[in-house]
Amino acid sequence: MIIDLSCYPTDLVDLAWRHDGPPFTGDKLLKMMDGPYYVNGKPRRIDKAFIQPPQGNTIYTHEIMDLEGKAAIRQYMGYTEKMVTEHPDRFLGCFVYNPRYGVQNGVDEIERYAKEFDFKMVQLQANMHAYRPDRALDWLRPAMKKCAELGLMVKVHTGDGPYSIPTEFYPIIREFPEINFILAHFGVQTGGVYVFEPMQMALDTPSVYVESGWCLQSRIVEFAKVLPKHKILFGSDTPPNEPGMWINLLEVLCHEPPQGLNLSEDDLEDYLGNNLARMIGLEPTKPPATVEEAEAYLRQHGVQIAA
Repeated sequence: MIIDLSCYPTDLVDLAWRHDGPPFTGDKLLKMMDGPYYVNGKPRRIDKAFIQPPQGNTIYTHEIMDLEGKAAIRQYMGYTEKMVTEHPDRFLGCFVYNPRYGVQNGVDEIERYAKEFDFKMVQLQANMHAYRPDRALDWLRPAMKKCAELGLMVKVHTGDGPYSIPTEFYPIIREFPEINFILAHFGVQTGGVYVFEPMQMALDTPSVYVESGWCLQSRIVEFAKVLPKHKILFGSDTPPNEPGMWINLLEVLCHEPPQGLNLSEDDLEDYLGNNLARMIGLEPTKPPATVEEAEAYLRQHGVQIAA
């Protein structure tokens, strides 16, 4: 299966990115997930996606997102909750923890979303929420204790200074070695290209994983040579990104050197979804052996294939 780690369906255009056009709804995301996308010549779909609100909608915005405390948290998480409830076979929930709405409020809501809606992941966005993760440990510790108690993964937005440089999260990562931390965007965003920090952190620390999206194509080949195969997870950051190009970035690993690694299709399937499936208790799957098998799978799930 293919599982996308980072998607942001919304009924309100992202108040930070301010994308053109109407909101990128759950229905639009489902259509995009169905593709089909061609991987080693075989049509595929994105089977599941972790979803969460756009980050610009998780902060106070006068007269639009202007509630306080738990009411504010439930306001910004509301559409994600709705989509996970309506499409449990396709969407997995990721809770965005904003300590500025109250640390205990956030901790309580982490537990509620995990227990009532089976959310399996929590995200930290220190840049958008304006705190230094290496210093605001009194804000992070209670939430991380709850994540450890519930067995939740923690995804960390990385790539922006001043508060989302990957190594700034090392203090909290070291304090909670029982939590699987995923460094989203491979240290690349609007503020910098910190790709070597996530690679070294994942290489040195058993509990650290990296999201493939945003990493430079040549670097992902270089890093895949040395990182344990279970450490790389597919994520597209959709929107603003389009998932097909990031699937292709990983498919290149199956090409011949120097662009690729002659990676096997089984190993590619680990990167595309099986690594993440194992982390959340889903049974991993084999990649389709033939074009015909891939097409039959898509038809079974209602995906139209061009003649």
